[in-house]
Amino acid sequence: MHDQPAPHATWLSPDTPARYGTVSRALHWAMAAGFAWIFASAIAHATARDSALDSLLWPTHKHVGSVLMALALLRAAWALAQARQRPPGVSVLARLGHGALYALMLAIPAIGLLRQYGSGRAFAPLGLPLMPGFDASQKMEWAVNLGGLLHGELGWALLALVVGHIAAALWHQRPGSTPVLRRMMG
Repeated sequence: MHDQPAPHATWLSPDTPARYGTVSRALHWAMAAGFAWIFASAIAHATARDSALDSLLWPTHKHVGSVLMALALLRAAWALAQARQRPPGVSVLARLGHGALYALMLAIPAIGLLRQYGSGRAFAPLGLPLMPGFDASQKMEWAVNLGGLLHGELGWALLALVVGHIAAALWHQRPGSTPVLRRMMG
């Protein structure tokens, strides 16, 4: 009888220099779906306020944003843990673009949470009590104003970066280029 190698979970692949592993891909595509929803809610709210679409999407904006922040924190920690075995960036511009994406993915919801806290309103995303409310007379105007000034504007900047990220991935599918999309497709 021959010794057989121990079975292993091939579906749970690690990151390698050639492609992203299962956890990296799952985080990436889960966040892509979340961002599609969050941007759709923001666009509907900005362009069709009080429409049926706005009424459907806008009430979920903070909840989906909270999930995205948790995923962004997890994703950043995972990326740091996998840094030595991940596929290399194709250029300095790609590395800067990814750094900006990560920075905004963390900063935007943090600013939104700061605004929410400063308003004194309770916040329980997906029913999980995150912030108790407090007396509106103790409202922290600086936090509300900072959030009002930066959250939306940085959100639109993130949307522009995401569109650029998608365009760059598609650009790199041309012959003779590094096929970066395959790295994330599995």
